[in-house]
Amino acid sequence: MRTRTTQHPQYVMAIDQGTTSSRAIVFDHDGQIVSIGQLEHEQIFPRPGWVEHNPVEIWANVREAIGQAMSRAEINRRQVAAVGVTNQRETAIVWDRHTGRPVYNAIVWQDTRTQAICDRLAGDAGADRYKDVCGLPLATYFSGPKVAWILENIEGAREAAERGDLMFGTPETWVIWQLTGGVDGGVHVTDVTNASRTMLMDLRTCQWDEQICADMGIPMSMLPQIRTCSEVYGHGREGSLLVDAPIAGSLGDQQAATFGQACFEPGMAKNTYGTGNFMLMNTGSDIVVSDNGLLTTVCYQLAGQEPVYALEGSIAVTGSLVQWIRDNLKMIGSAAEIEQLALQVEDNGGAYVVPAFSGLFAPYWRPDARGAIVGLTRYVTREHIARAVLESAAYQTRDVLDAMVADARGRGVELSELKVDGGMTVNETLMQFQADMLGVPVVRPKVPETTALGAAYAAGLAVGFWAGTEDVTANWAEDKRWTPQMDPAERDRLLRNWRKAVSKTLDWVDEDVA
Repeated sequence: MRTRTTQHPQYVMAIDQGTTSSRAIVFDHDGQIVSIGQLEHEQIFPRPGWVEHNPVEIWANVREAIGQAMSRAEINRRQVAAVGVTNQRETAIVWDRHTGRPVYNAIVWQDTRTQAICDRLAGDAGADRYKDVCGLPLATYFSGPKVAWILENIEGAREAAERGDLMFGTPETWVIWQLTGGVDGGVHVTDVTNASRTMLMDLRTCQWDEQICADMGIPMSMLPQIRTCSEVYGHGREGSLLVDAPIAGSLGDQQAATFGQACFEPGMAKNTYGTGNFMLMNTGSDIVVSDNGLLTTVCYQLAGQEPVYALEGSIAVTGSLVQWIRDNLKMIGSAAEIEQLALQVEDNGGAYVVPAFSGLFAPYWRPDARGAIVGLTRYVTREHIARAVLESAAYQTRDVLDAMVADARGRGVELSELKVDGGMTVNETLMQFQADMLGVPVVRPKVPETTALGAAYAAGLAVGFWAGTEDVTANWAEDKRWTPQMDPAERDRLLRNWRKAVSKTLDWVDEDVA
């Protein structure tokens, strides 16, 4: 690797605190990856439906990933013009502002323990009680009810919160607080995109809604200050490995990917294939309240500008279904093997996998659903199941796209292609099947790390490393495009059977099944 002698800032670092790992990625001015540091963290499952992470482990991993990335790039902190942070969005962390110790593990976005709290809050008004304010239905997905659960169930937490001793944040807030000093003056902030996923923020004012916070029993003193996605929040402090570097960008992972994909015009959409799938469509300055099971969210906001909004379809389980096949069922030894298996058969053999492990997210929002493999006969093999696992990601994405098109109808917005990113996009069998299911081209960019890239762009824009969003657009380049090949009648048949399979997962959870 070449030695870099100049000390002028030449790079931007993104910290991507994700569901399964924490990464630090160094980017150059062309938006190309220079180096990556990455460490996985433990997935904690205390009981069915519960998913937790250890925030202390996450912060230790973030620091180590930063060190890895800088070492591999052969750079020092003075060559880092700015740092952006992106994160798993709805995961809730509550910690003591004086000691820095979490009062409980992070409750992950996939966790379903807050269903009773959501039901209680819904009351007679139903799950859409707060939707006009925050754009979201009452669901276990979002972080507000998770904070309520901690305050109601962890001994001493309620009293400490009332005294003003506790802080709440999603992972970017936790990471930025640590980077900027922690208990020694750490900055307690979030950005509009992450705040819009708590159920606690008014979409119109981009401020915390006092009534919703009161209804959930969450003291306002716990909440971070809401800022734009691209501004200097603070600077790295001793112990962060990034002393004096501006911490200047923050977006939730899916909004960061949308930003990194240069989806700056209304109607532009991207789909990220990660632990789950997340499709966002830019709706500009319009707050579009969905009639079809989608979420209304903030897409991004640059300093000094009005917020840009989006419709989002959130799918809980796609990439993590491959992990489940690998780790729980031991059907494959590595994630890459699933495509090799799937290619050994021409179709799914009549089998469908509906991975409703945490209920069904968009567009169904059915917490009572549970996963199922249906259509089994003696003909079905391991290879057919592997193909059905991949196909489920494409079917679920089609469900979300149908809802998005319905909501956008009459607004002059029509999807002509879908930009894709995330780990599963290396699977060309899946990408072709996705194009077949959507009936529009699927396009993968040359730099697949669009989530981290979006956070890097936001940070770089804040300090003038990039001049404006036109630089982001100029850096974006197409890697590969898949066009629909399937006969429409065959597509319709597969989708009809998929929806039949989905119907078999509903109404599973009742008093006897938690």
